[in-house]
Amino acid sequence: MIKQVWEQFKAVFKGLRQTLQLDDYLNSDLTSESDLNNLFALHQGGFRWLFRGLAIAGVCLIAIAQLMALPALAQPVPDAAESTSAASSPAVIDPTVTGPTATGPTNSESLISPATRQSSFVAEAVRQVGPAVVRIDTERTITRTVPDPFFDDPLFRGFFGNSNGLPGMQQEQLQRGQGSGFVIDSRGNVLTNAHVVNGADRVIVTLKDGRQFDGTVEGFDELTDLAVVKIEADRDEALPIAPLGNSDQVEVGDWAIAVGNPLGLDNTVTLGIVSTLKRSSATVGIPNKRLDFIQTDAAINPGNSGGPLLNQDGEVIGINTAIRADAMGIGFAIPINKAKEIKDQLARGEQIEHPYLGVQILTLTPDVAKRNNDDPNSGIMLPEVDGVLVIRVIANTPAATAGLRRGDVIVEIDGTPTLTAEQLQQKVESTRIGQRLQVEVRRGNEARRVAIETAALE
Repeated sequence: MIKQVWEQFKAVFKGLRQTLQLDDYLNSDLTSESDLNNLFALHQGGFRWLFRGLAIAGVCLIAIAQLMALPALAQPVPDAAESTSAASSPAVIDPTVTGPTATGPTNSESLISPATRQSSFVAEAVRQVGPAVVRIDTERTITRTVPDPFFDDPLFRGFFGNSNGLPGMQQEQLQRGQGSGFVIDSRGNVLTNAHVVNGADRVIVTLKDGRQFDGTVEGFDELTDLAVVKIEADRDEALPIAPLGNSDQVEVGDWAIAVGNPLGLDNTVTLGIVSTLKRSSATVGIPNKRLDFIQTDAAINPGNSGGPLLNQDGEVIGINTAIRADAMGIGFAIPINKAKEIKDQLARGEQIEHPYLGVQILTLTPDVAKRNNDDPNSGIMLPEVDGVLVIRVIANTPAATAGLRRGDVIVEIDGTPTLTAEQLQQKVESTRIGQRLQVEVRRGNEARRVAIETAALE
């Protein structure tokens, strides 16, 4: 840019010199005023060249000054603390550092150092709990009957017919499974799902740091799908422990972090939110369980079962348990407070007792009852009320002893309205074994009160 300005100046003065013919006038004498007037009249165009050149040069100088100021504006402004430190301490140059690093970051280098970059809450939670999450490998030997090759010969098949009634061979097969779990105390107790370890002949527990232990199933409960596995570590080998949170404080929309070993991929982390709370196992499609799940959209895949579901503070709020095969992005976890209630009993090898009545039930609404009653092929007339319909009474159970019948509608238990099957299940689950319940039922147009004493489900 400076070279261009200088060339412009030279062109202006060259033109000025030629227009004014300075060489001729400097060598001649101006003898009169008229000669001077003629000089200015003749060469007034030269002065226009002069002013034009000065204007162009001024604009170019302003542009140069602006361009020279841009690098200073682009430099990052240091913090006050950094400025003070730089002013108070002399600069030290490491003679071993050469290249771009010695003068500062290049265009490809980040201005933010790893030390000052803040970790996400997910990374912090996984850093806190991740070492306590374990992989659980199981082995079980199953025996099945296969056709005997001797009787599968075409000659025998032609003589005896098909081989369904013929003796077979007993064949043993080694079946392997895999799941997740997490250490809950310094004694080596690992919490996981019952379906992960139930029936296993061998359980192998692998920590994140690579240590492996043979695990012992201390206890399991099929109705809640919970189990405790014990591992024995040396006294000088401290075990990482996962902090347990409070699932009663979880709200819909809270962050949910699932950690486990899905599909054999160790230490996998997925992130989502809590989609809903108290999703009953019957609604999920698992009627043989007694659970109210935490529903989440954090990815839970095969192998995640038994792993922890964390909140944003790195506390366990649930145990990953189930997925819906017909839905994407929907997983379910057992609330950790449910595990807290029975984990010590499971660790002692005690059986978890669950009270029951002995009925199969269904939620009834007036609209459903009306449609049933309007059907000419219906075999029973139902009271058009909100309640719980008894669709089957199992023989030799407390309900059968108390006189409940198919078609009865339970509307109240111990003075509390019972409008859904989930409410009835929760009420029974919260009682003690042998507790007597006052149950109000509707049988047709008649209201009855029945006393039912709960028993332990075997």
